[in-house]
Amino acid sequence: MDKEILRIVIIATGLIIVIVMLTWGYLKDRKSQREMDFDDESEPQTALNETVNSTDDRYADDEYIEPLGPAIVNPSESYYSNDEDDEEEDFAPAPQRIATPAIIQFCLVAKAEEGFNGLDLIRAFRIAGLKYGSLKIFERLDANQLVDFGVACMVEPGTFPSGHLDTFYCPGIVFFMQPDALDDALAVFDDYVETIRMLAIELDGDIWDHQRKPLTEATVQAIRQSL
Repeated sequence: MDKEILRIVIIATGLIIVIVMLTWGYLKDRKSQREMDFDDESEPQTALNETVNSTDDRYADDEYIEPLGPAIVNPSESYYSNDEDDEEEDFAPAPQRIATPAIIQFCLVAKAEEGFNGLDLIRAFRIAGLKYGSLKIFERLDANQLVDFGVACMVEPGTFPSGHLDTFYCPGIVFFMQPDALDDALAVFDDYVETIRMLAIELDGDIWDHQRKPLTEATVQAIRQSL
């Protein structure tokens, strides 16, 4: 055989051997990868089966404990039963406990742009039983003629004129009381809030708290509990 032909045969044989080895290695790697993937998929299923089996055993016991926390419900379904015998509980949070304010101050602000007219104020104050005092403000007096709380004008100097009330306007009025100076601060506070609410209706105004925000029942109850 010619040496050149023999060399070609040897090279071709070597290439065939290399190709066969590479192909065999590739197929072996794919087989190993498939076995690993199968093992990974089977492990969650096995764990799931173990969990289900253990859960079934727990449900079979008489001492089953309900999970803590509320269940997740469908918003379209009613959370409460419609049975008449079911009793609904009040889950409203308790008013936050606060320290007793040195001065309790609420405001009544006019809804009308021109404010409260003087004649309307006098009429409403008379209905509420408030008296015009020496300091030119209106006051709630007790049986001993002592001041329980006062009502001043929101505009400086805070006084109300004694005359020409038809031309007098103010944007709002300020109510204030000093709990520490009262014998029965709780009773006075109830009268204080009731008077403000009554005047809000008579004068068509909005009630503000000490932070100049709309007065809420939560604020009223929090202050009341502090007294």
